[in-house]
Amino acid sequence: MLSSFSALSVRGRGAARLAAATLVSGLVVVSAMATAGSAAADEIPQSQGGATATIGGLKTSGLAVVHDDGEDRQVPAGLFEMSVDNGGTLQTYCVDIDHPTQMAAKYQETPWSGTSLSGNPDAGRIRWILQNSYPQVNDLSALAERAGASGLTEEDAAAGTQVAIWRYSDGVDVDAVNPKAEKLADYLHKSARNVTEPEASLTLGPSAVSGRAGELLGPVTVHTNADSVRVTPPADATSGVKVVDKDGRDITSAVDGSRLFFDVPEDAADGSAALTVQASTTVPVGRAFASENRSQTQILAGSSESTVSATATANWAEEGAIPALSAEKNCAKGAVDITAANAGDEPFTFELMGAEHTIEAGTSQTVTIPLQEDQAYDFTIRGPNGYEKRFKGVLDCQTQSSAGGETTQTLSEPSPATVGGTSTGGTDLAETGSSSATPVIAEIGIALLVIGATALLLVHKKKPTRD
Repeated sequence: MLSSFSALSVRGRGAARLAAATLVSGLVVVSAMATAGSAAADEIPQSQGGATATIGGLKTSGLAVVHDDGEDRQVPAGLFEMSVDNGGTLQTYCVDIDHPTQMAAKYQETPWSGTSLSGNPDAGRIRWILQNSYPQVNDLSALAERAGASGLTEEDAAAGTQVAIWRYSDGVDVDAVNPKAEKLADYLHKSARNVTEPEASLTLGPSAVSGRAGELLGPVTVHTNADSVRVTPPADATSGVKVVDKDGRDITSAVDGSRLFFDVPEDAADGSAALTVQASTTVPVGRAFASENRSQTQILAGSSESTVSATATANWAEEGAIPALSAEKNCAKGAVDITAANAGDEPFTFELMGAEHTIEAGTSQTVTIPLQEDQAYDFTIRGPNGYEKRFKGVLDCQTQSSAGGETTQTLSEPSPATVGGTSTGGTDLAETGSSSATPVIAEIGIALLVIGATALLLVHKKKPTRD
């Protein structure tokens, strides 16, 4: 059943309207914005496995100029750095120029199909640029010679590479300010060729299985570029559930292509369990990184040895419906796809977004839930024997240019009408593009100053003089 949809929006108002508001209402708006930032930081993104990291801002950059409808705006352009959870560092470029970067936003390694790169015919050219420029090519003299940009610095190389990427990721008219960086951008833009999307650093497929106690539930297949992965069995040792191979032998490590099974004792009570695999590897160049709090999408340019992980779950019961649920963003359809399998002997029925869905016994079905761009979703699907699965995130599939020239949804704009939810926003740090929160904060500040001054003036007028 549908549990809830969560979203937060703040409607922008002009300074004149804010000045007419009461002091109490002004403080309420400020409080709501503070809450939005806190809530965004606490969100746990839906993970399909791989690296999870926190963005730390631009580290090597120059300047670029975006030309739009006869107007020019200057933006920073360059290389970001991310800190990987449990160890490692990533270097990334932005592929989403018109959305700001939020301070300390959490990012998850994501397939192109779950980002604005979905359906972009030039996505492969972006990966070519990453493979053939800075920092993958760290011999700046050689890179400068190819581009005809003698004296190229790291800042020039980062800015030129970012500009070339934006021309393909966002379809914008953008130039590097520095002539040497501009020469590199032109060289990369003209030379780029389409190459394939890189494989994930680590995933498990499927990420959810189900069956009856006494059976081997699975298989769950390991997909990774690491030499090996560590396998952590379910945390509840009292359940007796183990992770084994097809012959029933315990597994503590695995490699790419390994098939894992949940060995559930025959006398186990109806329930569920999870296994985790973890490895240390370099994340492939060209992997996308998306944030669940609307911070601009990134693409990987370089990786140290980093910690990656993935999780799979199992659900079992003696009889009745035995569901297994997983979800994945589908930017081609502007939706979230929920894959529902039923290993039981009765149909599994659930309701979502006002529609009822039935998964017959022994079958699997993908249910597509359409959402609006920038829409936050938060729903829980429940099944028999206390089974439930929660899916939470934000549909972030478009850049401004891919949205047909429409303006980017920000804190200072009204939320669109949605079915069961609204757009979400957060507190932004504008590393590239412009900060969406700044105009609202400025307007509120002006309003409070006006209100304060008016209140003081009224008090002064009412106060009797001693003269």
